[in-house]
Amino acid sequence: MSKRIVHTSKMAWILDPKEPMLGPVSDGGTIVARVSPGCWGAMITPDYASGHEVTHPIAVEGAEIGDTVCLKIKKVNVLSLATTSGTDDFVEENYIGDPFVAKRCPGCGEINPKTYLEGIGEDAIKCAKCHTPVKPFHLDNGYTMLFNEQRSIGITVPPQEAREIAEQAYQFSAIPPESCQYSSNILAKGDIPGILTRVRPMVGNIGSCPAVALPSSHNAGDFGSFLLGAPHQYAVSEEELGQRTDGHMDVNEVREGAMLIVPVKVPQAGIYVGDVHAMMGDGEIAGHTTDVAAEVILEVRVVKGLKLDGPVILPRSEDLPHLARPYTEDEKHQAEQLARSYGFQVETEMYPVQVVGSGADLNKATANGLERMAALTGLPLAEVKNRATITGDIEIGRLPGVVQVTMLTPAGILKQRGLLELYHEQYPSTDA
Repeated sequence: MSKRIVHTSKMAWILDPKEPMLGPVSDGGTIVARVSPGCWGAMITPDYASGHEVTHPIAVEGAEIGDTVCLKIKKVNVLSLATTSGTDDFVEENYIGDPFVAKRCPGCGEINPKTYLEGIGEDAIKCAKCHTPVKPFHLDNGYTMLFNEQRSIGITVPPQEAREIAEQAYQFSAIPPESCQYSSNILAKGDIPGILTRVRPMVGNIGSCPAVALPSSHNAGDFGSFLLGAPHQYAVSEEELGQRTDGHMDVNEVREGAMLIVPVKVPQAGIYVGDVHAMMGDGEIAGHTTDVAAEVILEVRVVKGLKLDGPVILPRSEDLPHLARPYTEDEKHQAEQLARSYGFQVETEMYPVQVVGSGADLNKATANGLERMAALTGLPLAEVKNRATITGDIEIGRLPGVVQVTMLTPAGILKQRGLLELYHEQYPSTDA
C-alpha cells in the first residue's frame, strides 16, 4: 500500500534497478529525505564503488516506463555546521581505471577495501587488512567552511580551526546515522581562510533510477563516460550508458521552489536524492563545492505518457535566463500591435522549457540537450537552435559535460505534451 508521506534516510551508493525500492509513495504524495553530504566524504571512503552516497530509490505509485515524474522541491534545509572541500588530484597507484569507483589499497592491492579511521588528515583512512593509508584523491587546494546558525552565510576557516573541526568532524557534518561515508571534515584543510560567501542550497544529484546499474555519481553522460570499457565491474557499453537518467546534473537552479520533471525508465521510477551543496556557481569550476547534510522535501506527481530521455527543469522565475522569461502583458500587447500593423500574427503564449543535456564534453552535452529539446517539442533541430539563440540560452551546469538548453516554447506544444498545467502552476503571472 502506498503512503502519502515517505520518510527516508536509507542510503545507497549504486543505483541498481534490480534492487527492491522503498515506498511506494502515492502519486501526489511527499518524500522527506535526510541526505548525507555528496562528493568528498564519499570520495575518501574506499569501501564503496561510487563518488556519491544518495538515498535509496523510492517507488512511485502508478509510474510506468514511458511516463515521467514531476518533483516539486518544497524545502532544502542545510543541517551541516561545517564542510571541507576543494580541488582534487588523483593518486595514480590508489585506483584502477576510475578513482571514484575502483579505489585500490596501495599496500595489499585490494579493490574497494574495508577501511577504518585513525586520527585526522588525508592519511587517517587505513586499509583494515594491511593498515596502509588509502587515499584515491589528494585535496590539492582545500578549505573548511563554517556556517552560521541560520545557515545563511559561510566563512572559510584558518588551519588551526580546520584541525579543531576535524577532531569533531561528524558533529559538524551532521551525517545521518545510516550513512557509511567518512566525514570530509577529517581532512583538516584550511588553505584559503577568511572567504565569506552566501548560502544558497541546491541539489546536485536528484532524479529517477537508471535502467542499468550505475554508481550514483556516474548517472550522467560525462561521469558515465568513465565507465565505457572500464577495467572494473561497473563497466558499461554506449547502449547501456544511454539508459542513464542524468540525475547527477549539478545544476544550481535545482533548488527550493524549482520543479524537476524526470524520465521513468524502470517500473515505479525509483526516485532518489543526494549531493546537496550549500552554494555553487555555474560550471562547478573547482570540480567540487560545499557538500552538506540536508533535509529535502519533495512533492511527487506522475505525468502519464510523456516519454523523456533526460530531465526537464522548471526553475524559479528569477533563475531563468533573461530572454527565456515569460512575456509580460505589456510585451504581449506591443508585439500584437507590431504584428497587426504588418498584417500577420505573433505567438505570445510562451513558456520556458529547460532541458538537461550531458556528454563527455560540453559540445557533446549541448548536442544531447538540443536533440532532447527537439524530441520533446517535436520541432526540427535547426529550429530549436534558432529558438534557443533568440529566446533562450545554453548554460553550463557542470564541467566537463552537463548543460541546460532553454528556450521559450509555445503553450500549444506544452498542452499537447500534458505539461501546460505544470507551467501555469510554476509561472502563474506574466504581469511583472
